Amino acid sequence: MPSEITGNMLKAGAAMLGFHRDGEGGTYSLPALPYAYNKNEPAIDAETMRLHHDRHHASYVQKLKAAASKGGSWTKKSLPEILASLSSVPESVRPAVRTNAGGHANHSMFWQIMGGDGGRPTGDLAAAIARDFGSFENLQAAFNNAGVGLTGSGWVFVTVDSDGKLGLTTKPNQDTPLMDGERVLFGNDVWEHAYYLRYNDRRADYLRAWWSVLDWDKIGERYEAAKRGALTV
Repeated sequence: MPSEITGNMLKAGAAMLGFHRDGEGGTYSLPALPYAYNKNEPAIDAETMRLHHDRHHASYVQKLKAAASKGGSWTKKSLPEILASLSSVPESVRPAVRTNAGGHANHSMFWQIMGGDGGRPTGDLAAAIARDFGSFENLQAAFNNAGVGLTGSGWVFVTVDSDGKLGLTTKPNQDTPLMDGERVLFGNDVWEHAYYLRYNDRRADYLRAWWSVLDWDKIGERYEAAKRGALTV
C-alpha cells in the first residue's frame, strides 16, 4: 500500500507540473505560466518571460512529442524515469529525448519556483541551508559563482535527497540531475535566452537579480515533497 500511495503522489505531482503520459507515444503538454509575464520585473522582463515560456519551452515539448510519436517502451515511463534511464531510449531518438525531455523538466521546475518576492528561506529549509552550506549568503555566493563559471549554456541546481541533504551542481545544455537519479530543489537557467534582452552579456548581474523573484514558500513545499519521496521534477 505505501508504494501505491507514493506512486499516486508522484503521478499527481507530475500532472501539476504540466506533463503526463498516456501509454505508447506518451503525450506531453506545456504547463501554464502560474503568474503574469511581468510578475518577475524588474529582474526578468516580460518579453523575456514570454519568449522563454511560449517559444523555447514550447519547442522542447513539441520536439519531445515528436520523438515519442515514434513509439517504444520508453514512452510508457514518467519523465524522471526517462531521464534516469536514457540508455534504454533507442539511439535514433536518444539525443532528441535527452535535450527535450531535459528541457521540459528543467523549465517545468523553473516557472514554479519564481514569481515570488525573494527574501530568505524559513523553517526546515533555512536550517538545511545553514547546515549544508554554512549560511544562506554562502549558498548565494557559491551558486552565483557556479553560474558565472559555467562555460556556454546550462543550468545551476541545488539538489535535495530524501534525507533533506542539499547539494550544488551545474549541468551543460538541458542536462539535469534527474539523469543521475537525483532530485532538484531549485535551479537557474543560464542560457542566454533567459537573460540576454535585459542583461546582454552580464550574466553575473542576472544571477544576482534572480534571487529577488524566488518564491521560498514554493521551494519549501518542494523540499518537504523531496523528503516524502513525492518530488518529481
